[in-house]
Amino acid sequence: MKDKKIIVIGGGFAGINFAKYLGNKKGVQVTLVDKNNYNFFPPLLYQLATGMLDVSSISIPFRTLFNGKDNLHFRLGELKKVIPEARKIILSTGEMSYDYLVIATGTKSNYFGMENIEKNALPMKSVNDAIKLRNYLIMEGEKYSFCTDEDEKRKMRNIVISGAGPSGVEIAGMIAEMRNRKLENIYPELEEEALNIYLVDAAPTVLPPMSKKSQKYSKESLENLGINVKLNTMVADYKDDKVIFKNGEMIETKTLIWTAGVTAIKFDGIPDDYYEKGNRLVVDAFNKIVGSDSIFAIGDSCIQKTDPDWPEGHPQLGSVAQQQGKALAKNFTRMVKDRELEPFSYLDKGTMAIIGDKKAVADMTFPKTTLTGFFAWMAWLFVHLFLLVDYRNKWKTFWNWANTYIGKGNSQGIMVGENVYENLVMTTPMEMNENK
Repeated sequence: MKDKKIIVIGGGFAGINFAKYLGNKKGVQVTLVDKNNYNFFPPLLYQLATGMLDVSSISIPFRTLFNGKDNLHFRLGELKKVIPEARKIILSTGEMSYDYLVIATGTKSNYFGMENIEKNALPMKSVNDAIKLRNYLIMEGEKYSFCTDEDEKRKMRNIVISGAGPSGVEIAGMIAEMRNRKLENIYPELEEEALNIYLVDAAPTVLPPMSKKSQKYSKESLENLGINVKLNTMVADYKDDKVIFKNGEMIETKTLIWTAGVTAIKFDGIPDDYYEKGNRLVVDAFNKIVGSDSIFAIGDSCIQKTDPDWPEGHPQLGSVAQQQGKALAKNFTRMVKDRELEPFSYLDKGTMAIIGDKKAVADMTFPKTTLTGFFAWMAWLFVHLFLLVDYRNKWKTFWNWANTYIGKGNSQGIMVGENVYENLVMTTPMEMNENK
């Protein structure tokens, strides 16, 4: 029997777990398509942005991962259009045909229609975003060292982070740790000046999905680090170096880091009525798109309401994406053998977030308890080290963590990119983009 051609779009948690499980499985030929040639680990992007880790610690080429698996292939490209009736896709790099298509493209930053924020804020969704943020923060430090305009310096000393979910909490804590422990050594010009960090969110709590104990501990820990936590505060605009809130308040700043929301991606050729809120594709219990006979969706790209424990759909978490990727891959092996498919059921292992050096929170499911402080921090380190895709990433990340947390090593302060130093005269992320 001829092998089934399966194309999976996106190499994040869902796509890579799907592909890896099918490695060297008989009856299927799998091609993973991604606009980057590497897989990366999103939970550690903020450590890349703040210089604790380098790119190779959290990423690895797909072709390296697929080495030795004859039925796994990689295609560089971006999905432009799906032609379901012909079982064909149009990529930025050509056309491909399929027997089955799997959408695993995850999410992108959601700016809620605010154009100024989309142009000027710094997102945290990709390796490029993290490198750009690192370059920008270092660049601001360098400009501060020779700036003579006190109004400009005051704006530079304010950093606003919008979004108090795990990403916002983690990057706020890391920047505060850098400020409190290392920044004055790197930039002695800041010794007599205060770097003000604001974490803002429209919600009434930090880490909304987590337990009240975790929320309370996290807020207190952030404030103890010297972070100004502003809740029930919605960002409405960002212009003229001012973050403007819906309640009329504002903060003057050169830096707005955006972690406030995500949305899935819509594709030409997939009907609008296949999508629900947040552009998530509606799927059945087997992750097949409702209304389609050959297209599936997994991870953050989809919403599945057939799981009895999650009638409103699963949370958009890496653990859901990993489990759906493996579950769908197992069902494809069952298809090849003409066996009955099994519906997806999510096993919630808990959620966690790191706040700073030896501070974290973890809502555990087995056993059902909440850890805070040092033990939660150790659990966070262990879990995230274990989840890294490749053993070389694990060892390199472990070494960097040991050097930083135990040896008190310095964060990397290198700006990476062509002609990046020419941007020293620029003042906004938008101008950085325009002058690349």
